[in-house]
Amino acid sequence: MSINLLEVHKYLEERLIQFGKEMPGPMTGFARLHKKTVEDGALSTKSKELMALAISIAVHCEGCIVYHVHDAIAAGATRQELLETLGVGLMMSGGPGSMYVALAMDAIDQFLSPEALGVSQAENDG
Repeated sequence: MSINLLEVHKYLEERLIQFGKEMPGPMTGFARLHKKTVEDGALSTKSKELMALAISIAVHCEGCIVYHVHDAIAAGATRQELLETLGVGLMMSGGPGSMYVALAMDAIDQFLSPEALGVSQAENDG
């Protein structure tokens, strides 16, 4: 079974935008918090997104996993960095976390696919 997590990400984006239009106060505050929290500082955006991914696994948040895999890749995370992050999430959440690691693996595969990265099949083959 495979869930199209690219579509899930798009759907979540659309719904959160809609919520922000209908309830701008809370969503604007949260968006500002998120932006300021993950911007480069003593820790890079990539490091912060990887931390958020590990926490997403530990707290069993499927939507968070999708978002933070996407955002970690956008911040330059490699497959190996993502996989090691999943290991930390698993360590912090035990057996139940392994189910969320499986979901995160799907997200990594899909967000690192040539289609998601905007690479044509011809470019990928050559």
